[in-house]
Amino acid sequence: MMEITKASFVCSNTEWEKCPKPNLPEYAFIGRSNVGKSSLINCITKSSKLAKTSGKPGKTQLINHFIINENFYFADLPGYGYAKVSKKLRTEFQKFTLKYLENRTNLICLFTLIDLRISPQKIDIEFMEYCALKQIPFVICFTKADKLKKIEIKNNLEKYKGHLEEKWESFPEYFITSAVKKNGVNEILEFIKKYNTYFKH
Repeated sequence: MMEITKASFVCSNTEWEKCPKPNLPEYAFIGRSNVGKSSLINCITKSSKLAKTSGKPGKTQLINHFIINENFYFADLPGYGYAKVSKKLRTEFQKFTLKYLENRTNLICLFTLIDLRISPQKIDIEFMEYCALKQIPFVICFTKADKLKKIEIKNNLEKYKGHLEEKWESFPEYFITSAVKKNGVNEILEFIKKYNTYFKH
């Protein structure tokens, strides 16, 4: 199993052209505000302070890059949806995030985080449909599984499957995660290890 032994911050910006050179595989994390993005990144990297966490939704307002084990990148993207910022600023976040997703040549996969405790949200469905339309490779990371019983996880997952399979041929690959109990971390690391081998600079 792959182990993360080193993780460090590289840079923050709002322009995809200023991101680190695309010479290493990259995995980005996105989701609605307060879905637990930074907490999951910190959990995977075994660092409590690598990505900034906040009780205030919408705290990540830049594209934040981290280099992992000196051989691949994580990108922490601004959350979509609710954020305590002006509508104009929210539109700016969206604009530079979408430009990043559509132009970043070394992006292997986008981890789309969804709070498993709540029913399917229009904004999440629309975002995944956008990814499918633009052929941006993504998987779903259902978060906060520690706050649910096993039967609730099963039922909520079935709701999502039912919702997406109405329009889609198959349900996207997914992980059930909890930053608190470290659920899903090994599976995500194995996924990254597998896809790193396919990367060609």
